[in-house]
Amino acid sequence: MPRVERTIRVDQPVEKVWAYLSDFTTTEEWDPPTKSTVRTSGDGGVGTTYRNVSSILGSDQEVIYTVTEFVERQRLQLEGDAGKSLKLRDTITFEPAGTGTTVTYHAEFDLQGVAKLTTPLLPPALNLLANRVADSMKKTLAAL
Repeated sequence: MPRVERTIRVDQPVEKVWAYLSDFTTTEEWDPPTKSTVRTSGDGGVGTTYRNVSSILGSDQEVIYTVTEFVERQRLQLEGDAGKSLKLRDTITFEPAGTGTTVTYHAEFDLQGVAKLTTPLLPPALNLLANRVADSMKKTLAAL
């Protein structure tokens, strides 16, 4: 299963970074492939669902994300379902770092069905994408 992980540090307190990133609708601002994210149920905690439309591997994909773990100011995990072709797991961890915050974003991509044949081709594209996401997240959080 292809995975990517990036860690950034920003000079913003963990409370502020957590409040921003744990509202997954903000992906529209910091996740370059995201075109839209709408909360469809819940209060943001475990069980909350989001409808996300992103450009993934060159085409628009609708992903239904469900929050599976929500540990205040420490860890947010969501599982995404893009139908028969792709399952996702995004985990964001938060650590105080002096007066700032260290954020680690870990994403797993589980290709399904015929799409699974493309698995060997993914790592280079996913690494480029992870770099873009990390850069965008860092800039967006720094501007809070």
